Amino acid sequence: MAEAAVSIREVAALAGVSVGTVSNVLNRPDIVAGPTRDRVQAAIKQLGFIRNESARQLRAGRSRTIGLVVLDVANPFFTDVARGVEDEASESGLAVILCNSDDQQGKETHYLELLEEHRVQGILITPVTAAGERLARLQQRGTPVVLVDSRAPSQGQCSVAVDDVLGGELAVSRLLGDGHERIAFVGGPASIRQVADRHEGAVRALRQAGRSETGLHVVATPALNVAAGKRAAAEIAQLPPPRRPTAVFCANDLLAMGVLQEMTARRIRVPESISIIGYDDIEFAAAAAVPLSSVRQPRQLLGRTAAQLLLDEALGAGTHRHRQVMFEPELVIRQSSGPPRKPGPAAETPAVG
Repeated sequence: MAEAAVSIREVAALAGVSVGTVSNVLNRPDIVAGPTRDRVQAAIKQLGFIRNESARQLRAGRSRTIGLVVLDVANPFFTDVARGVEDEASESGLAVILCNSDDQQGKETHYLELLEEHRVQGILITPVTAAGERLARLQQRGTPVVLVDSRAPSQGQCSVAVDDVLGGELAVSRLLGDGHERIAFVGGPASIRQVADRHEGAVRALRQAGRSETGLHVVATPALNVAAGKRAAAEIAQLPPPRRPTAVFCANDLLAMGVLQEMTARRIRVPESISIIGYDDIEFAAAAAVPLSSVRQPRQLLGRTAAQLLLDEALGAGTHRHRQVMFEPELVIRQSSGPPRKPGPAAETPAVG
């Protein structure tokens, strides 16, 4: 049978002080005289007292937590963002509740309601789609919201993002500069703002090079994962060599890893027969069988900066000013991309079976 929890009154009785003094030791120890504080802490240790943090938070009106809602917790990009958020939150004595929307509107709405019910200090979110009105209502009810890896729809909200249009432009400009004329873009769904922006950047690079955007072979994917990348690569590989793209720009590194795996399985050599550039520069990009070229985002800095803005708004006592922070991406070139080479026995071997 479980033992009853030790109450604050029992601690006060053992220490020979009032309940209010015990409360001060727990919450404002600096105002309690040293000998009294030591006596209370000794009683707490002797009795094994554990404070009821939930009850304290309920009385205070807000919990010591913040919410983080991401599109896909399995994506290492969001793992790194979450690490940045957690680092910043822990320095302020806060915990992070991580929620995975799975790129589903219904799950996102459920988690937003749940976090509001738990009276979190605020919510960091990468929204599934444009969620301006729903998030604005949260703010109006007193819950600060900061968008992560997404631009704010208005000046009345903080956001931290990366210039994904520039990122797409950097990737395709490099492929064009390497001499590639047939380039594929792999990514989707197009409803995801980051995917649309990276595609826009790819098109902008073509236009700036005096090329038609129709020259970009687009392979839409239902998700941003390795499996979707493999299916896209199979579609590209089945094209006749004279029409097949000699380079692929992927909307994220998981897609790029899928493309790399499928091309390797089909004995289409990378980068000899096809170059690949990914996006995010997750840790696994450099560790791939053929290290991936990728557009690097400051992942942990994104999370830390977003958490700083959220805490400033939540704890700023009316002094907070909304900011929209935009970071610039950086192209990192590794072995998966280079100038196109003519296919031949050394560059491509027909798949068996």
